[in-house]
Amino acid sequence: MNQIEKSLFSKGYKKIVGIDEAGRGPLAGPVVAAAVIFNPETKPFIQKDSKKLSEKKRKELFEIIKKEAVSVGIGVVDNSIIDKINIYQATKLAMKRALEDLKTDYDYIITDYIKFEPYPHISLKKADEKSHSVAAASIIAKVYRDEIMKYWAKIYPSFSFDKHKGYPTKQHIQEIKKYGITPIHRKSFRLEY
Repeated sequence: MNQIEKSLFSKGYKKIVGIDEAGRGPLAGPVVAAAVIFNPETKPFIQKDSKKLSEKKRKELFEIIKKEAVSVGIGVVDNSIIDKINIYQATKLAMKRALEDLKTDYDYIITDYIKFEPYPHISLKKADEKSHSVAAASIIAKVYRDEIMKYWAKIYPSFSFDKHKGYPTKQHIQEIKKYGITPIHRKSFRLEY
């Protein structure tokens, strides 16, 4: 889980950032990116991809990451901007905001299969399974976004945003058919089923 970082440290990079996002696929809510920097001495403590962890375990790790990391940055792009610039560009904007939120310098970036010019980076398929800092960013982004969707569930009680988090589940599609869309739905996504 730390081979990529070790390889980059051996090339002289000192501050390596892992970036990942949550919320590219949902029909509602924001896309959230997180950026995480660990000390080179930090031993990997995340063993699984965030999607394979329970919500409880993700929350526990969220707190540990915040304590162990040199810096954590979060970037949020809401559905209105997603509709204007498309989800791919919105994801990159969230990543850029997460980097800015780090409030520290860095040497190199690892992304989860997203080209991120002009930043010095390596883009890897399934990076959250190969890089400790990307795995940590994945957890931070997912937990942070889930909390946003739980908030929206209180504002729009007809929608189970606390359960499906805006993803196109059977339940969510039935809610759209019954109640229409909310102001947090992405109008540029296919919402008619």
